[in-house]
Amino acid sequence: MAAYLRRANLPEASMKIAKIALASSAVLALIGSATLAQQVTTGTGMITVLDRIHGTVAIRQTPSGTVGASTGGVATEFKLKGVSLDALHAGDRVTFSATETGGIKTITKIEKQ
Repeated sequence: MAAYLRRANLPEASMKIAKIALASSAVLALIGSATLAQQVTTGTGMITVLDRIHGTVAIRQTPSGTVGASTGGVATEFKLKGVSLDALHAGDRVTFSATETGGIKTITKIEKQ
């Protein structure tokens, strides 16, 4: 009888292992999808390049909180979504909101200062 009871517990143990494995893979899937989620950023800067044909804009962001910092930073290129480029020109100072999805930065809102 004791041998039968030991054998009856084996399927229970394998079910527990399967549940742990499934839960682990679900957690890994959630972590992986969180890295692909949108990251929202806001900032201020100066438009350095405006490409109306391709719908992109390059903005050199203003350093925040640093007195006397040089403004010779690298410009970041953004795609534009739902934003009109008619009132914008290279050299304009702007504030903007952007999202990043899958490595592509997209401006969703931009205003001249």
